[in-house]
Amino acid sequence: MSHGQPNRLQEEIQNQEPIKYGDIFNVSGDLASETISPQAAAAMAAVESRVFGQQQRGSPAAAMQAAAVINEAAVINESSGQCLVGRHGIAEMAKDHVISVTQTTAEGRRVVTEEIDGQVLGRRVDPDFVPMNMGSAAIDGDPITIGEALEAAGLSVGDKPVDQNDADAISAAEIRATGEKCVKPGGVGASAQSAATLNSNVNSREEMTKLSDVLTDATDKLTADKAVTKEDADAVYDAEIHKNSSTQVTNNAEPGGVAASMATAAKLNQQT
Repeated sequence: MSHGQPNRLQEEIQNQEPIKYGDIFNVSGDLASETISPQAAAAMAAVESRVFGQQQRGSPAAAMQAAAVINEAAVINESSGQCLVGRHGIAEMAKDHVISVTQTTAEGRRVVTEEIDGQVLGRRVDPDFVPMNMGSAAIDGDPITIGEALEAAGLSVGDKPVDQNDADAISAAEIRATGEKCVKPGGVGASAQSAATLNSNVNSREEMTKLSDVLTDATDKLTADKAVTKEDADAVYDAEIHKNSSTQVTNNAEPGGVAASMATAAKLNQQT
């Protein structure tokens, strides 16, 4: 499946311009000129994983995530020193989208279509597919669970070293999923807390534990799971920014991170 022109990404980096949907997908209208955000990339990854059980290599979700990584990196105009695009700038530009990944059969072949706001990002035909239970994931599909939202965050910003904000958000998500009063030893929350503590004592980024290390297969690491609700997303957001902290320190939520992924899942679930 073709998702655009490979050299376009290189050109955008050189020209210091954010990557838009129209740069890598055959779309039109307002969507074509919209900058690809980490939130949208994470949402597409979550829905895609719902259908296939895992994200597909070379898929629209993978292309969006690659673009979002470039977009959220602070790009500096060498002549003026002005930051053109940054993580929080991209977050502010993020829009809500209707995302769908559908599978159908035609003459014994599987046809997979991935869309955003009704515009096709990619379509793949598998001639060797043996028809089984076909399905789809979209606003009318099964609700996204907390475990799946955590996995989506691991895909979106997986190379980010785990910090205390991440650990608190992951712990809050686990508590909301399991209904327990605290995180359990050996669980995803405990792993995140250990990673945050370890990373605070490590100077080299290469040696730090990343979010992908903690959140890969998060669904399997949870003793219980549930569909993400707005209340779940709000609780995780409060934990990530330390809203209830006695230190009165207010942080910003990580674009494409745990709180953002939970918020996206809650919005998608509300549309089911």
